[in-house]
Amino acid sequence: MIDDEADVEKRSTLAPFRHSTFRAVWTASLASNFGGLIQGVGAAWLMTSITTSSDMVALVQASTALPIMLFSLVSGAIADSFGRRQVMLVAQCFMVTVSILLTVAAYLGLITPWLLLAFTFLIGCGTALNNPSWQASVGDMVPRADLPAAVALNSMGFNLTRSVGPAIGGIIVATAGAAAAFAANAASYVALIFVLFRWKPQIPAANLPRETLGVAMGAGIRYVAMSPSIGKVLLRASVFGFTSGSILALLPLVARDLVQGGPLVYGIMLGAFGLGAVGGALASERLRQALSSEVMVRYAFLGFALCGLIAAVSSQAWLTCAGLLVGGACWVLALSHFNVTVQLSTPRWVVGRALSIYQTATFGGIALGSWIWGIVAETHGVEMALIAAAISMLAGSALGFLAPLPQLATLNLDPLNRWTEPLLSLDLKPRSGPIAILIEYVIRDEDLSEFIELMAERGRIRRRDGARNWTLARDLENPEIWIETYHTPTWLEYVRHNTRATFADAAITERIRALHSGSERPRVRRMIERPTTAEQAIVTPRGPIDLH
Repeated sequence: MIDDEADVEKRSTLAPFRHSTFRAVWTASLASNFGGLIQGVGAAWLMTSITTSSDMVALVQASTALPIMLFSLVSGAIADSFGRRQVMLVAQCFMVTVSILLTVAAYLGLITPWLLLAFTFLIGCGTALNNPSWQASVGDMVPRADLPAAVALNSMGFNLTRSVGPAIGGIIVATAGAAAAFAANAASYVALIFVLFRWKPQIPAANLPRETLGVAMGAGIRYVAMSPSIGKVLLRASVFGFTSGSILALLPLVARDLVQGGPLVYGIMLGAFGLGAVGGALASERLRQALSSEVMVRYAFLGFALCGLIAAVSSQAWLTCAGLLVGGACWVLALSHFNVTVQLSTPRWVVGRALSIYQTATFGGIALGSWIWGIVAETHGVEMALIAAAISMLAGSALGFLAPLPQLATLNLDPLNRWTEPLLSLDLKPRSGPIAILIEYVIRDEDLSEFIELMAERGRIRRRDGARNWTLARDLENPEIWIETYHTPTWLEYVRHNTRATFADAAITERIRALHSGSERPRVRRMIERPTTAEQAIVTPRGPIDLH
């Protein structure tokens, strides 16, 4: 009975609140999100006041999403290479500084359309720096079993504020002006900065030198490129962002032109969207257990298409809000599921980079969609833009027949930590290389089919974790002997490659070794490639290897 109750608790949406750090950061994030939404209302409505251009209004959202698309990969590499807490502190301090400058400029009446876009772009840059570290750090706050619920709670927290924040933002803008909204946003960062300053996460000591930024970015791109499941998530997330971003980008015009409302109506509409998202977050865990990943995301596309069609044809604020309730639920169900799938498919050493690439795909779609749908609204009207976007959402749902999403991974991606550095007879330095690795297997004819299949997966894992020129060869004179070969550019990269192995990777290795019919374990040969001139080829025998 106790085990059953524990199992139910693990699956509960509220289970992550058992962890004090997550609880504190989540609570402080409410204030920060609240201020950000008020700022968003102020910026969007201020743009409608200083320009009549539909595409300029849509660019307010695009200018916030564009930096996330452009800089997330760099931010992800920083998140995995430096302390995530420190990165978040820097990002939060940068955003509060920009928000203060925006407040002063608005108060003095200096804001122009392009200056407003510049400020929102800078705030987006801070968000781009913050998000990979924030999302990757969730795994440092809660155990892996609570990760899906924690991601859903983060979405719920944001949308709790969205359910009331925009309406309050609309009231602030209507009564005190946009500058007051920007000032509220600047004040909202204080609580989160305080909590992050006090948080002292237990980070394992690094045994290897930090990768350079370029190498770290390359490793992240390689890992994602060699992970087919993540690739499908990125495709669907970018399409979802491109199509669904139309609603939020054009909502100020919907409030102003289609339902003849003001900033308060716009805020209430955003609140309806947020309220729907809260409902979606609360239902996400139950839906995740009842539906497959593909079915849930497909319904999210269809629900958002319905939201877009209602917004296009409705002239009543209450009916548009009803559609936005559905859209908000679909928004959080799709995006939180994409996020969880990426996190559960990625080991901790590269999770920040994988999430940053996911964000690049999603927010790249949102930024491009905001711009495209703004142009369509400018030339053909808001109604036609929303109808066209809804049709695109239907196509995004149908895309699932060609690129279905994988089920949530249940693999153990914790580091294996079984590999020990071999004793060498040459004095290698961390930069010594290139290193060639040869592993010899003895395989019976009846095991060939399974061996080839397993080695294909082994090769993908090798390349994904940094190996180069991976090959599998068969001895012509003794056909039972198979040679696996791969290279790394330096000895340090060889060590790093082996420390990236996870328990899930070890399962493949053990199955391959079970097929090995030799009297001893598969023989491993480690060699350093040398030039043919004697002076360059000499390496001093016997000596320590300093990897620090």
